[in-house]
Amino acid sequence: MFGKIGAGEIILILAVLLLLFGAKKLPELARSIGKSARALKDGLKEGMDADDEDPPPDA
Repeated sequence: MFGKIGAGEIILILAVLLLLFGAKKLPELARSIGKSARALKDGLKEGMDADDEDPPPDA
């Protein structure tokens, strides 16, 4: 369903974002999304590392 997004759709989405948030807010919004994605990725990596360090439970 969402796998076939073309250039026209991306341009339309960017135009709507520009109208909603304005040109001055878009870089700040993109930076915020990037920081959030990085924090999520780091948190998931820490969780996976913590799982690897735990000994298996005794049966």
